[in-house]
Amino acid sequence: MHCEFRNTRHRDDGVVKLGEIEVPKVNHFRYLGSIIQNDGNIENDVTHRIQAGWKKWRSATGVICDRNVPIKLKGKFYRTAIRPAMLYGSECWAVKQQQLHKMNVAEMRMLRWMCGKTRKDRIRNIEIQKQVGVAPIDTKIKEGGCGGLVTAKTTYKCPN
Repeated sequence: MHCEFRNTRHRDDGVVKLGEIEVPKVNHFRYLGSIIQNDGNIENDVTHRIQAGWKKWRSATGVICDRNVPIKLKGKFYRTAIRPAMLYGSECWAVKQQQLHKMNVAEMRMLRWMCGKTRKDRIRNIEIQKQVGVAPIDTKIKEGGCGGLVTAKTTYKCPN
């Protein structure tokens, strides 16, 4: 992969070979569970993390969707098993507001489902998060790393 973070073209269009085999150039690849793109975008990685969260969700539906399990216990399980799958590698992200929104929507769908509520019940997200005992995922992303949050107006940097 040849990274082109700037819109400049380098003269080095060399071919990389391992022995006699030419290594093909790609625009993205998976490294240690994260998807790295040559343009520096993280959209594929965010989507992949959401899918990983849903995969964990499906494997735990017996506990998460059981009406006999207390909602606080479900919240604790969510915080320890599902959310880490969604946030893996997020400390390296420079997240845009649109990507934060995507993560928040996925999380709220999971939390509402866990509580047995739908959007038709007209219960605010904050109330659902309080019932379950879960902080908003965008807060956790901001706390988790120094990637910063990129918005239309400002960029929030890590205080370190």
